[in-house]
Amino acid sequence: MAFIELKNVTLDLPVYGVQGRSLKKQVMRLGRRNSIAEGNDGVVVVRAINDLNVRFERGDRIGLIGHNGAGKSTLLRVMAGIYTPTAGTVTREGRAVPLLDISHGMDENSTGMQNIRLRGLLLGMSENEIREKQRDIAEFTELGDYLDLPIRTYSSGMRVRLAFAISTAVDAEILLLDEVMGVGDASFMHKAEARMADLHGRAEIVVLAIHANNAIRKMCNKVLWMDHGQMRAFGDVEEIVAQYEVAMGVA
Repeated sequence: MAFIELKNVTLDLPVYGVQGRSLKKQVMRLGRRNSIAEGNDGVVVVRAINDLNVRFERGDRIGLIGHNGAGKSTLLRVMAGIYTPTAGTVTREGRAVPLLDISHGMDENSTGMQNIRLRGLLLGMSENEIREKQRDIAEFTELGDYLDLPIRTYSSGMRVRLAFAISTAVDAEILLLDEVMGVGDASFMHKAEARMADLHGRAEIVVLAIHANNAIRKMCNKVLWMDHGQMRAFGDVEEIVAQYEVAMGVA
């Protein structure tokens, strides 16, 4: 049974390239609640996640809310294993698939079909899985013969279609999403929404960062409110979203 648990997780991220005393002081003044400090080696360090304790279990559909810079995307990367915590532990059971940048790993000089394999491998699919799903992915893109051309010849909309089709073909027990993925033109939107709903339904746990509160209410059963790298509230969707809207002055 899938689960993911964070115990006392803290993540400090160094900010390199901040040189000069006046510039460094200016950066330090941007800190809130001591989230930006200077390490022993003089490097500016941002505390992106601060002593977070939370557990998600099978059936959870978690919406991450909070202002820009609250730590939502960083938290997804910690749960995915992209960032290693500075302190604390992340325990995960089940295949976690992060869909944080759907175009990541695609090669400009390779064909669409070749990129199906490349991106599939990056998402953790086996060669057999890719072969089994290749036809479905190709048909979903509606790109036809363009799949035999290098993707450097594609329009931006064609690239997004291909990347979306590959990313949503994955079988994930824990699905990590950063914002709702755009899929180009309106004629493709209905298919994309249905495919996303199917992807959500197959996963045991879904964690998504999104700014649209109406979408949170529709897609999630729990909400985690992040504030300057800390958990401000976690629980029922309506209760937490209502608190957040009051705090943000949008209620």
